[in-house]
Amino acid sequence: DPALWEVPVLSRLFVARTRVARRPVVTLFLVATGAARLHAQTDFYNTDRGRPLHIEDATPIERHALEFQFAPLRLERWAGGSYQWGLEPRLEYGILPRTHLDIGAPFAWRDAAGRTTAALAGVDVTVLHALNVETTTLPQIAVSASALLPAGGFGPDRAYGTLGLLGTRSFAGAIRMHVNGSYTFGAAPQTAGQGAKELGRWLAGVAVDKTIAVRSLLFGFETFAQQPLQATEQVEWSSGAGLRYQVDPRWVLDLGAGRRYTGAQRAWYLTVGGAYAFAWRALLPQGGN
Repeated sequence: DPALWEVPVLSRLFVARTRVARRPVVTLFLVATGAARLHAQTDFYNTDRGRPLHIEDATPIERHALEFQFAPLRLERWAGGSYQWGLEPRLEYGILPRTHLDIGAPFAWRDAAGRTTAALAGVDVTVLHALNVETTTLPQIAVSASALLPAGGFGPDRAYGTLGLLGTRSFAGAIRMHVNGSYTFGAAPQTAGQGAKELGRWLAGVAVDKTIAVRSLLFGFETFAQQPLQATEQVEWSSGAGLRYQVDPRWVLDLGAGRRYTGAQRAWYLTVGGAYAFAWRALLPQGGN
């Protein structure tokens, strides 16, 4: 039964969260309502990069689950009045326990001096692995490894590899804090700021979100700093806010806004996105295990 892959969702929202261990009545109620209904209460709960915040949580999608992200669609208005549109459809697959594979193809439309140019901005491949499940004493910790491959007119002139460390900690009142850090390897590109996929030598940031489970709603805030690959450029500080809403058991919508208020390319930005989660029968193990 393809719906069996949704059963591990129990550990994703409540069982894996320490506060539920102190609420056995709530846990029993959730089990009784069934995995299909629980899925409608959990997909919005775990944030991805850019949906709606850049800082993401340390939880991968369930094993054998597939999620197609129809965005985010990102609009930036740079200082000086020029605009850039970015679109990065992504596909995530739970390839191993606590591990998912993520492939994205960012596109960019740039409007400057009355001329619009559109091109692919590379191909992004990421693997994220959670080292543990959050407990009363330890936050959930995950590591990621990604590669941005040269492709398209706005893509980088060489491949770049990035290693990341992510942490998520839950608190009372359905509040969570996320911390992200990453470092990118490779020489600076000949042309800085190419395309929708902005590269940085390092990134460090924090986000806080709150969920309203009965409404399938999440809202959060973030702030982060990024050093461009060009060492001579100023560190870029950005802050933003966003919402996620579970429309039905498989569809999630995102809305975010923020500002990059330091650096060479200061800008306001708006993001709109959505994702569809499903299971592909051919990828499920025999017997649904």
